[in-house]
Amino acid sequence: MKRETLNVKCRGGRAWLAASLLFLTVLSQLSFSVFAQTDAQTKTPLAPPHDVRVFDTPSDGGGSLTVLWAPAPDDSAATKYQVLVSEGTTVADPAAMNVVAEFPANQRYVRESKWPWWTRPSTGEQHQFTLKNGKGVELKNGNAYSVTVAAVSNGDRAIATPVQATPEPNWINWNQMNNLLLALLFGGIVFYAISTARKREIFLRRIPGLDAVDEAIGRATELGKPILYMTGAHDMSDPSTIAAAVILGRVAKRTAAYGTDLLVPHRDPITMAVCQEVTKQAYLEAGKPDKQAYLEAGKPDLYKDDSNFFITSDQFSYTAAVDGIMLRKKPAANFFMGHYFAEALLLTETGASTGAIQIAGTDADHQLPFFVTTCDYTLIGEELYAASAYLSREPVQVGTLRGQDIGKALILGVLGVGTILATLGVMLDAQWPKLFLDCFRDVK
Repeated sequence: MKRETLNVKCRGGRAWLAASLLFLTVLSQLSFSVFAQTDAQTKTPLAPPHDVRVFDTPSDGGGSLTVLWAPAPDDSAATKYQVLVSEGTTVADPAAMNVVAEFPANQRYVRESKWPWWTRPSTGEQHQFTLKNGKGVELKNGNAYSVTVAAVSNGDRAIATPVQATPEPNWINWNQMNNLLLALLFGGIVFYAISTARKREIFLRRIPGLDAVDEAIGRATELGKPILYMTGAHDMSDPSTIAAAVILGRVAKRTAAYGTDLLVPHRDPITMAVCQEVTKQAYLEAGKPDKQAYLEAGKPDLYKDDSNFFITSDQFSYTAAVDGIMLRKKPAANFFMGHYFAEALLLTETGASTGAIQIAGTDADHQLPFFVTTCDYTLIGEELYAASAYLSREPVQVGTLRGQDIGKALILGVLGVGTILATLGVMLDAQWPKLFLDCFRDVK
């Protein structure tokens, strides 16, 4: 009897426990649904981008529109912006517009753009996107387009009101105004230096390689051997080849005055034709008044058409042919002017083995060690370009050279001042160097 009473009590306790658990489960489900509905009712809807502005991109050739809009407080990588475009000024449904770009909302700020500091918008922090042909859209000059921006987050999409704009080409690129000012400044410096050179003699640093030109030509004349002159591996579009052709004119004047043979092998037919005219003109002008007293009344009869001759455009075939000329004719002086590649050491080693005086000049920094090692004199870098002014002493060339030096000194001075200001700004945690840095960071 007692056992049956105990079993009844246990069964009643289990039933009561099961009922309690069921009640708590139902209550928790009801509470969760109520709170979920409350959260859904209180959830803030996604706001569309505001302050959207669209205008023709300034200082361009057309076919471009710039879009600006204010960033939202919740901009992050999880939220994305879409740029939408449609042709025409009437938009029935902004959601049907073409999406041409999509990117995270924490990117593409105005401060990250490449606008010069004097054309950047001064309305504070903004997003910027530039619509250009080839980026999923084709913009035609003179046609109106509707452009807007949409914010996308967690499946929601909010679209701003479309704005109309028309791309147009511009006559002047104001973004390059700094380059214009620099060009005018340096042009004025060069003209001033030229006028100064016409009034008085301007000092030029002594270049031993150019001082040795007369020595090399005189030695070749005494030995009765020819002079070998090379203009490098590039064609006439390269500045180093142009400089080599100009120096050739000065060397040809000296050889005409001394009556020395001149050999000029070429790798490019156009360069050969130019050097033929330069050499012929040098022989015609060899007797005109000059600072050298030994110059006579011109010697065009000494000019030979075959002094400039074409070999081949192949690099090492040309090298082998010139090495053969050195070994057979044993010129007393070798000139290596212009730009050279791997053939430089092969040529100069052969010339050194024949005992010739060798003068080199190049702007190829990777070949300078070989020229310095194997040649008697080497013109390094810009000395090659200064050689014409150094040899001729003409006021225009000397003044241009001096003006370039002044311009370089000015640029170096500005860089030095900027470096000092930036360093002080970092050390003192000051903001005042920013204006200077913004002014000069876009100089190209």
